Amino acid sequence: MMKGRPKMVTKRKVILITDGDEYAKRAVEHVAKEIGGRCISMSQGNPSRYTGLELVELIKKAKYDPVLVMFDDSGYIGEGSGEQAMKVVAGHPDIDVLGVIAVASKTRREEWTKVDICIDRDGNLTPNGVDKYGAEEFELGKITGDTVYCIDQLHVPIVVGIGDIGKMSHQDDFKRGAPITKLAVEIILERSGHDDFRKTSKHDADSE
Repeated sequence: MMKGRPKMVTKRKVILITDGDEYAKRAVEHVAKEIGGRCISMSQGNPSRYTGLELVELIKKAKYDPVLVMFDDSGYIGEGSGEQAMKVVAGHPDIDVLGVIAVASKTRREEWTKVDICIDRDGNLTPNGVDKYGAEEFELGKITGDTVYCIDQLHVPIVVGIGDIGKMSHQDDFKRGAPITKLAVEIILERSGHDDFRKTSKHDADSE
């Protein structure tokens, strides 16, 4: 008797976001709904509470792609729980990382990462970094944050830098539609060739 071929696993399309406080959760949930994707609301935490493998299981249960997942080190010096989980998720064979939204913050150790492009609090694209308030800085292609140290090791297609999600002097407030976070997600979808997600109908729920 011939054995059947092993079942092919469809990789889940995921966007990693390096912020996980309550403001970020509200903004990311709103954006996920707007684009017809899913936000893993349980990934919210400051710092992150779930391991990478636990998050992978939650991602795989999500009904729709793209799946937006939050990670947060809460200012931990070095590689904290958020970065540890992010590395596991990004390296998992069932996950296809479309890009990373790197969120700026003030850190004691000045941890930083390279970025491909940044968005300031007014929605302008810039090759320079931005600070946590979404103000443009003078250093090219670099952003400082507390959950960004390992991003260079992930080899993702695109890294978009923005200020503090859901804040930026109220410019990214979820009540205003979290326009900066939404633009960052749309850039990642467009650059990855998956902007067709935005053209599909919105689903009735946006989080898991």
